[in-house]
Amino acid sequence: MVLIREQIRYKSRKEIEKLREAGRVAANALRLAARAAKPGVSLLEIDRIAEAYIRQQGASPSFKGYHGFPATLCTSVNDKVVHGIPSKYVLQEGDIIAIDCGAKLDGYHGDTCLTVGVGKISDEARRLIQTAQLAMFVGIEHCRPGERLGDMATAVQTFAEERGYSVVREYIGHGLGRDLHEDPQVVFADQRPGTGFRMEPGMTITIEPILNIGSHRCLVEPDGWTVRTRDGQLSAQFEHDIAITKDGPEILSIPDPEFELEDGL
Repeated sequence: MVLIREQIRYKSRKEIEKLREAGRVAANALRLAARAAKPGVSLLEIDRIAEAYIRQQGASPSFKGYHGFPATLCTSVNDKVVHGIPSKYVLQEGDIIAIDCGAKLDGYHGDTCLTVGVGKISDEARRLIQTAQLAMFVGIEHCRPGERLGDMATAVQTFAEERGYSVVREYIGHGLGRDLHEDPQVVFADQRPGTGFRMEPGMTITIEPILNIGSHRCLVEPDGWTVRTRDGQLSAQFEHDIAITKDGPEILSIPDPEFELEDGL
């Protein structure tokens, strides 16, 4: 994949700080939603909690209305991969849920995701969640000037597959700024080292690999948004917003300390 340099919107330090503030709001809202993800709570209630916080901060939900998406959050439960629409579904003990949250503040977007267990979950589900989070950090570690997309993607795919998981191909990361989705496209599998765009200071991208227990293959449900695993196996995702600097990657989607979850997420 070759991208023309002019398609990538390089950010100034001031713009990166604006992205950090938007990322902070999204990260705080995300963790409020994750705290609420308990047995007996509906996905609609979790969505309302996140939207209320975002609007209280003078921001707006990035996803709501985006190409017609109807909600603040994407809530993807169990075998759902991405873009799950919040519904009346009531969370059950043992579910896992990937919650994706975006917030627009002062013209810039934050976009971040994590996966949590609902009540007591299986060891299999816990291992998947832990590995998905680590895969994200493997990708982040490779967001350094001079490294290429293929280096990062190969590292993520190798890490996941050595642990027995597959990496979803169709749903990928992206540039981030005044638009929710900007160039470059950021893929996490089926790349060769030394190929793809070169990481350079001023790039702001999302690192968000999705891991499945079974096959990486997915299908879209009739609502036109919700994606699930084709084989019905569990899926998990984590996402951070990253600025590439001369000194390496900076994570922009960091919550305030009081919003952090008990397990450090």
